[in-house]
Amino acid sequence: MLDLPAPSQENDFYETHIQLLLQSYQQLLGKPLLETSANMALGRQVYEADFALLSHDTAADPVFNYANCTAQDLFELSWPEFIGMPSRFSAEPVNREERERLLNQVTSQGYIDNYSGVRIAKSGKRFLIERAVVWNVYDNAQAYYGQAACFSDWRLLP
Repeated sequence: MLDLPAPSQENDFYETHIQLLLQSYQQLLGKPLLETSANMALGRQVYEADFALLSHDTAADPVFNYANCTAQDLFELSWPEFIGMPSRFSAEPVNREERERLLNQVTSQGYIDNYSGVRIAKSGKRFLIERAVVWNVYDNAQAYYGQAACFSDWRLLP
């Protein structure tokens, strides 16, 4: 597990990390992920956004290094439970091969912008995410930094 404290004013809601996610999105998709607000710091705005935003690192078995409040609520995981968890655990075992194909496609193409797939919450609740964008994230030197996903469309499954 990663030992990162939950986003707060003390750590600027991980604004430096958020900037990398947003810059990579803008660079790859040619449009901003969100309209920023002059009334709220960017890191806080993203952490409290009404869409899910997650990212994972570059490890062979990538682990989550960010999940905003919407993602935490949807997956029913607290920040300490989410951060450092292998991202493959966000999918049911039967869906992990499909998820791996998706991530390989993103790695080679840079992004996909219409992904749909079933995910699973901590309680076992299943939900379908639709029209998700998944993209490669690069640092300020343009070195590969990981991948991120955002979505605002999901529905619970029976």
